[in-house]
Amino acid sequence: MKSSPIYSSFTALTLKIVGLIMMLSSLLDCILVAIPFNLLQRNWQIGFTTQLVDRGLLPLVGIALFSIGYWIDYSSGTAPTDQKPSVQDLRFWVFLLASLLGLIFLLLVPLHINNIVQQSNETFQQINQKATQAETQIQNETQQVNALLKDEQKLSELEKAIESGQIPGNQLPQARLLREQLQTFKKDPNALNKQVEAAKNKIRTEKQNAENETKTGALKLGLRTGLSSLLLAIGYIVIGWTGFRSLGSSAVSRR
Repeated sequence: MKSSPIYSSFTALTLKIVGLIMMLSSLLDCILVAIPFNLLQRNWQIGFTTQLVDRGLLPLVGIALFSIGYWIDYSSGTAPTDQKPSVQDLRFWVFLLASLLGLIFLLLVPLHINNIVQQSNETFQQINQKATQAETQIQNETQQVNALLKDEQKLSELEKAIESGQIPGNQLPQARLLREQLQTFKKDPNALNKQVEAAKNKIRTEKQNAENETKTGALKLGLRTGLSSLLLAIGYIVIGWTGFRSLGSSAVSRR
């Protein structure tokens, strides 16, 4: 049973209108996402690329619906038969848009991966810097404790200050804890080394965990956005160039 040309024309028109709306709304959304425009900032580039790729499927579906609408027109014989230049054909601009979007998504793949790598390197430097500062602080505190253990006069002054109440009440618990630690370290010199080594091991473990989390996050973001952008680029380019070929072949058939 052959479908009525009226219904075919209505279906084709509906698909073309829905496709155009999806394309225009998607382009407007991408423009709004780019605001505020900070092209030179790496974080902005990463965020914009991620959001652009997340929204990249909608205009592709719109282009596909638009193309299907025209295909239904030609299949049912309701398409206009008058020949006009390609630049006056709406399909030419839609396929040009598809090709441009394909090129954009293709260029975003190396750009995004490079930004992720550089961002990860900066994060690694910050992690190493914090770990180095923490170990340096521990080393300085260890030297101060060793110097205090060797100075009997200061130990005696600390004991007298605690017993005589010269130390304010809010600082008294810390002073008593320091006295107990000094007494422990004086009885067992290895206790200080063990405590220092435990603190350094904790810093190294936290550093390793932070580096692993950074590597995992960068790998996930790079693969997800990079592969999605590559697939979108292939889809847009195939539709764009296939559409241009169909325009050429239809023009030849009309002649």
